[in-house]
Amino acid sequence: MEFEQVSNYALIDQISVIIVSLTSIITLYTLMLYANKEDVIIFMTHLKWFNDLLRSSVNKLVRVPMSTWHHRAEFPIHLKPPKPNQTLREHLECNRSTEVLLLFRSLFRERPSFNNSIDSFSLLYALKACNNKHSSTQGKQLHTLIIKLGHQAIVQLQTSLLKVYAQSRNLRDAHHVFVEIPSKNIICWTSLISAYVDNHKPGKALQLFKEMQRNNVEPDQVNVTVVLSACAEIGALEMGEWIHAFVRCKHGLNRDLCLDNALINMYAKCGDVRTARKVFDGMRSKDVTTWTSMIVGHAVHGQAYEALQLFSEMRTSRDKGDCVMIPNDVTFVGVLMACSHAGLVEEGKWHFRSMSEVYGIEPREAHFGCIVDLLCRGGHLRDAHDFIMEMAMPPNAVVWRTLLGACSVHGELELAAEVRHRLLKLDPGYVGDNVAISNIYADKGMWNNKILVRNQVKQSRAGCSSIEVKSGAGELVIADVDHPL
Repeated sequence: MEFEQVSNYALIDQISVIIVSLTSIITLYTLMLYANKEDVIIFMTHLKWFNDLLRSSVNKLVRVPMSTWHHRAEFPIHLKPPKPNQTLREHLECNRSTEVLLLFRSLFRERPSFNNSIDSFSLLYALKACNNKHSSTQGKQLHTLIIKLGHQAIVQLQTSLLKVYAQSRNLRDAHHVFVEIPSKNIICWTSLISAYVDNHKPGKALQLFKEMQRNNVEPDQVNVTVVLSACAEIGALEMGEWIHAFVRCKHGLNRDLCLDNALINMYAKCGDVRTARKVFDGMRSKDVTTWTSMIVGHAVHGQAYEALQLFSEMRTSRDKGDCVMIPNDVTFVGVLMACSHAGLVEEGKWHFRSMSEVYGIEPREAHFGCIVDLLCRGGHLRDAHDFIMEMAMPPNAVVWRTLLGACSVHGELELAAEVRHRLLKLDPGYVGDNVAISNIYADKGMWNNKILVRNQVKQSRAGCSSIEVKSGAGELVIADVDHPL
């Protein structure tokens, strides 16, 4: 009798393994589309073992007394299949977004009873897995499901949904979700403001920030950091100064490295390099972003030697972890720009080579463009042309246009004609190229050629620029006589 009980318990444990294995196989089956050849072989081996185990156990099942099932009504804890939300969360924590969405879909589609397993946490994990710009379709589907299950009032879900729409550049739906949130907290406001900043609409972001203030929502550290980025993009210095004053006066606001970096970036881009340097010098700890923002700030505003001196100091400094500060690719954009403005051709070439040879940084288009500008400013137009032809990537219109501008300054008609021919293939609608070469014709006294090129210039869209007007963003269009300013 004891032997029979032991056998029955063993069989129940075996069946427990079968049930757990079946759950795992169902989950794995949904992931097989993304498996490689080795994974498929392993999967088929385990599936064969499962079939053998199932055949050997089914016939024994009839011999298990009913009393045993009542006595062992629950499986041992270590054999219980994990709850769906736990599995979703584990996949999400390991950055397995595809697995999260596949498992969520299987929970929703396999059986109607599985819908009981989908709650607000399941939806939240699925929304967080939609973390790229191509997730708009999944976001809309989850949005529909949120409404269907009656979870519209949950702020965390609405905020995550807003971020999904923002990542896919769907700002209209993102704003619509924001409007529908019944009680908006600072996270909701910051998420939408950040969405507008990330999608290059800083003016709209600042309008939203002012609306937030009218609703008596107090900014926090993350919020002001995002708004400072908007100020930097649009040149809203007065608004940036107000935020800086708010940060100094607000004792409860945690002023961290990100916020200080945002202040440096804002002041530098708005042209107040002196205040940016004052913030920089007052910081106790600095990271590579801090140094880079200040180096680029000096370089952009023609303070080449200050930028290069700062770069020299950076290479001998250490971060909070007592590690040597290592420049990144953006740092070298500032360094090469500084060399270009100072006319330091050989030093610029040395820094360009050191990117790959010393720091293992692969040059990008911006770095190639800086070297072309460096050579052109030094009058080495043929060297600049040869450098462009030997670039590791196809040169874009900006690179060729830099050379064309130098040709216009130095009167290099033959080279300018070749460059313009290439630009006509890359960007035929840009009027400035025709203007540049027509000016060369005029300098050479070739008036017929000048008139011919000028006649090719078609009517172009009026250019515009934005300025700060009374703490707001104003847009000015060329030849707009009706503007109130």
